[in-house]
Amino acid sequence: MTRWIAAALAISLCPAAASAQTDVQSAVAAPGRPADQVALDAGRKPAEVLAFLGLKSGDVAADIMAGSGYYTEIMARAVGPKGKVIAVEPEQFYTGQPRAIAAWDALEARAANVELAVGPFGTLAAAPASLDFTLMHLVYHDLYWESAKYKVPRVDPSAFLKSLFAATKPGGIVGVVDHVGAAGDTRAIVDTLHRIDPAVIKADFKAAGFVLEAESPLLRAADDDIAKLVFDPAVRGKTDRVVYRFRKPG
Repeated sequence: MTRWIAAALAISLCPAAASAQTDVQSAVAAPGRPADQVALDAGRKPAEVLAFLGLKSGDVAADIMAGSGYYTEIMARAVGPKGKVIAVEPEQFYTGQPRAIAAWDALEARAANVELAVGPFGTLAAAPASLDFTLMHLVYHDLYWESAKYKVPRVDPSAFLKSLFAATKPGGIVGVVDHVGAAGDTRAIVDTLHRIDPAVIKADFKAAGFVLEAESPLLRAADDDIAKLVFDPAVRGKTDRVVYRFRKPG
């Protein structure tokens, strides 16, 4: 708790952090975002999360498994015209999907500094030391997921993190937000509940060379039933979620 309080004080007292917080608050409040995405803000607290994680104007950032582009658009507005956001999207969720294609075309029209990178699930094609900031919002667990229905193959999380470590600039940040799950068979828990034991996230990133710099209680929910699937109406949008800021040494 002391660390969390210290982090909050740092945000409030450091001019650079305060400026970054203003940037993300303005990005969230900017007109033109789809109404269905704006409706998610109360539960996701994007301005507070991105301010804590340290996204700043001018960053070259990546949004991994960007989905509908909820965070992509906010991040693009926050980094401004001198920055860029690379939205990494698995090909099976984009190629041949008219609704997804139309949604991304519209987003790119609203945010010119967005670059959509479509490729194989669980891979990252980025130049070495090219990223200042990466966000994995509710998707790290998916690296342990397999699905014949959605054409998701078995992937190696450590291989993905090796690629991410290489693509991150020295001193660069990776933010991870994910649903809390119990300890146990990680792949089985992910397959059943789409949750992950926080200890697995920490261990995986440590093994890849990242340092856990800070964690935030912003999205913790003590009353969450972690035995429920995250899409269960009883908990959807209200799950217990960790928010971690990892940094590449240097």
